[in-house]
Amino acid sequence: MIPYGRQDISEDDINAVIKVLKSDYLTQGSVVPKFESAVSLYTGAKHSVAVNSATSALHIACKALGVGPNDTVWTTPITFVASANCALYCGASIDFVDIDPTTYNLSVSALTKKLIDAEKNGELPKVVIPVHLAGQSCDMKEIYNLSLKYGFKIIEDASHAIGGTYLEKKVGSCSFSDITIFSFHPVKIITTGEGGMALTNNSKLAEQMQRLRSHGITRHREEMEGQIEEGAWYYQQIDLGFNYRMTDIQAALGLSQLSRLEEFVTKRHSLAKRYNSILKDMPITLPFQSSYCYSSFHLYIIRIPKTESLNRREVFERLRVHGIRVNVHYIPVYRHPYYRKFGFDYSNFPEAESYYSQAITIPLFPTLTEEQQDTVAKVLTIPFGHQGLF
Repeated sequence: MIPYGRQDISEDDINAVIKVLKSDYLTQGSVVPKFESAVSLYTGAKHSVAVNSATSALHIACKALGVGPNDTVWTTPITFVASANCALYCGASIDFVDIDPTTYNLSVSALTKKLIDAEKNGELPKVVIPVHLAGQSCDMKEIYNLSLKYGFKIIEDASHAIGGTYLEKKVGSCSFSDITIFSFHPVKIITTGEGGMALTNNSKLAEQMQRLRSHGITRHREEMEGQIEEGAWYYQQIDLGFNYRMTDIQAALGLSQLSRLEEFVTKRHSLAKRYNSILKDMPITLPFQSSYCYSSFHLYIIRIPKTESLNRREVFERLRVHGIRVNVHYIPVYRHPYYRKFGFDYSNFPEAESYYSQAITIPLFPTLTEEQQDTVAKVLTIPFGHQGLF
């Protein structure tokens, strides 16, 4: 069986976790701050806030930016549902912006048009969440310029994109956003088992997110209310927060994995380049890479042309039958039953609909072998009866 993604755990990773397991602190020790500092150093962001998942990071990012009832958040429909759910957790509304037909990221032109219309109707978003699909950054400078004109905040959902760059700056630098989110799920570029991180250059946002991840509690006297006459044990809950903390066990794994991040991304690029070579003569659409980006290549997404004799479902099922665990990233969020009740009109998202009808994610991970890649290509070319696929 060849999965579409897989973690790569080394002996150093295992030993880092064992060291924490043998220590006095499994949760709130010194390793989480070390991991946060290392990610900040790598990306250039001033502050990093580690949490138990990227979903939690998205939630506290929205909360820190003041998202609440009567607000609207916009994101792309081609993403995991967490990118939209985070707005609903805050009592806000969600809306979607169609995708770029080439990169599959949030379309700047569609965003511009939607903002012009929203301004006329007094319905501008509070926050826009661009998602760096498959590890390739959105055109953040253009989105940032629109934020200056229309007054919205930006959360980069870079769950796929640690290790990538945009305009020669590391994704996560927050050069063109208020907050950036990373995921450390096992199939992502590096893993902590489960885990996520919110990065920002704004100290007040960092302080808010630090409180929100831990019940809204502070031990810093300068943040407390009233005359403080208690002892060193004293703390105050000053926000309604959550139990979203990352453990030292997770952070130890993440810190060890971070040392191999560049190696992982380089290997992914090598494998993607080989896919490009062995699949180039097939009439399928291969991933496009923007000149202003260096993708982390979390996913390798192909598009299967829809014909009378062939469709994506047949190709997907044929690959699965041969033990190749391909996937589809993603079902447009507005198509899910929970979101259908909001009445989104599919015709407003023609590029997302076209993409969804054709997209398949084929296997890509650092330990993928050339033989496994060849197997994927071979199965793609097996004829359907008298009808050849390619």
